[in-house]
Amino acid sequence: MTALPPFRGVRTRLLLVVVGALAVALGVATIGFNVLLAHAASRDANTLLRARASSELALLRVVGENIKVAETRDDPLGDSRVWIFRGTTPVEQPRAKAGTDLAARSLAGGPSQFMNVPDDSEERLFAVPIVHAGKRVGTLVTGISLEPYHHTQRTALVGSLTLFLVLLSITGVAAWWLLRSALRPVAQMTEQASTWSEQDLDRRFARGEPHDELTHLAATLDGLLDRLAASLRHERRFSAEMSHELRTPLAKLMAEAELALRRERSESDYRESLEAVLRNAQQIERIVETLVSAAQHDAQPQGVANAFDIAEAVVAAHSHDASSRGVDLELMDSADQVRVGVDQDIAERILHPVVENALRYGRGKVQVRVTRNGSSVLFAVDDDGPGVLADEHETIFEPAVRGSAGRSTYSGAGLGLALARRLARAVSGDVEAFPGASGHFVVRLPAA
Repeated sequence: MTALPPFRGVRTRLLLVVVGALAVALGVATIGFNVLLAHAASRDANTLLRARASSELALLRVVGENIKVAETRDDPLGDSRVWIFRGTTPVEQPRAKAGTDLAARSLAGGPSQFMNVPDDSEERLFAVPIVHAGKRVGTLVTGISLEPYHHTQRTALVGSLTLFLVLLSITGVAAWWLLRSALRPVAQMTEQASTWSEQDLDRRFARGEPHDELTHLAATLDGLLDRLAASLRHERRFSAEMSHELRTPLAKLMAEAELALRRERSESDYRESLEAVLRNAQQIERIVETLVSAAQHDAQPQGVANAFDIAEAVVAAHSHDASSRGVDLELMDSADQVRVGVDQDIAERILHPVVENALRYGRGKVQVRVTRNGSSVLFAVDDDGPGVLADEHETIFEPAVRGSAGRSTYSGAGLGLALARRLARAVSGDVEAFPGASGHFVVRLPAA
């Protein structure tokens, strides 16, 4: 068994799909988390700047044109990151980087706004106008370092990426193990099937009662193997029956022909030999026709047919044979229109051997009757012959086996009743013989 190329196996493709889908989902979640965290950090920084500006505005007093701080802060002004401008002139300012100080000056006189210091992403400023008596007298600028927020964001990013890799690895390993365990039966079934030969008709996967998709598949394949095995057995049985049944008449035919050719004979002797050859050829023809018909009809789907029409067709087909034997073949009238759940050709093929058997042993009268009994249709065939003994009412249905009444008088193939029963059982019916002083056979077929 050749190995599959890389990435062609179902397990590998499923694993790639699972890991890929999980990677996309975790990637989207990680990106979304960090974006939301950055947005929340920025919002918190802005809220803190507004609160600080509001607090600083409450400490300011405007006296004439001057802006003064109402009370002294606990910390030096240089550590508070607060700028106070009168117009664009700084009144107070902290110790800050030149770029930060320049950015704060650019906000003087402008509207209330936030600004990230250019070339320094770690600083953010917030400017708010200083208004006295409805007139703007200056600008208050507060600043905050964003470094703690950025540190938190970097920590969260590293943590989320680590979690992403850990979850992806764990899930990938778990998916690999799960797929390997789930698909192991498929690999075992493949290995089993590769070792079976055409002789292993009874080998099955045998995965137990179906409880999931794979065991359902195994059960379905076992059913398919059962049908294939039955078909193969049917072919073998057909070949064996053909070989067994043709051997004797072919041997007789060849023997008669060789005997006729061995020396010169009279015209009557030749005629007698030719009649023997003809009888054997006709017997071969009957055997072949019966076996081929049985093989063709065994597996055909069932249909629906009128039971009385079936019996009438069979009786009509055997009327000439009945006349030549001096037997009265009669089909009893049926008031009910009974239908069988079997195709008419198959039903006739089942009934033919039974009627033929009754004509062979009947002394002067054969009757066929059609009745319905529950879910079955019964074809009763009665004759006034010697009947069937109690110990042979089952054995006469075996191939090449005849009852005591026919062992000395009949040299046929012995397949008729056997094939009739086999065909009947193939369509959920049966053929039965009842012991008694006269012949009584019943063909039972499912009603429609």
